[in-house]
Amino acid sequence: MNCMFTGIVQAMGTVQSVQRRASGARIAVSAPELERPIADGASICVNGTCLTVVTSDAVRIEFDVVHETLARTTLGDLVPGDRVNLEPSLRPTDRMDGHFVQGHVEGTGRVKQIGSSTTGQLWTFEAPAELMPYIIPKGSIAIDGISLTVAAVGESTFSVALIPTTLQRTTLGQIRAGDRVNLETDILVRTTVETLRRMAAGTDAGLGRSGTSRRGASGLTVEQLIANGWTA
Repeated sequence: MNCMFTGIVQAMGTVQSVQRRASGARIAVSAPELERPIADGASICVNGTCLTVVTSDAVRIEFDVVHETLARTTLGDLVPGDRVNLEPSLRPTDRMDGHFVQGHVEGTGRVKQIGSSTTGQLWTFEAPAELMPYIIPKGSIAIDGISLTVAAVGESTFSVALIPTTLQRTTLGQIRAGDRVNLETDILVRTTVETLRRMAAGTDAGLGRSGTSRRGASGLTVEQLIANGWTA
């Protein structure tokens, strides 16, 4: 079963060790401030990446990370002493203060510029082209596992306003222009955009029972929307 997070960082941990192995790496993090007990097999979002706890005690948490995760996220760059954002998986009784975050990093971006705004700092990030359709003004995005609101969108960049509290309580307060960050776009936006794309292409929002796309008209029409359950 997939776990879910909110993008509200519960604590920052410090990387104690990174042991390279044939299967990937064992990463140990010191995180005494994270709520205990932590069960073996529990899911924790580490800098935006959903990882499984291998073992833990009152201070230390260890994770096994496979090569693909190391290559596709910034976790492959971690060294002892680095700080990481931590959030346990969402429980049914928890408050939903951020937005739905899966912990499935879609790509990495870079801090392009750090400027000032009326309420704090205005940060601009470069993002991969394939993620830009899902990044919309006033929408949500997870940056290193932090739920943030998009302030503005450019051709290949987007900006967020960061208040002092976010800078103090997360790793964003320690990174600089040029640094890489993990990005996960809002699953609700992704679902909406992809559904409309498939409907516009006549694929009926997916594959047919035979596993092949059902092609129809080349454009999206009101009739197609109504036929697929949309109401005015």
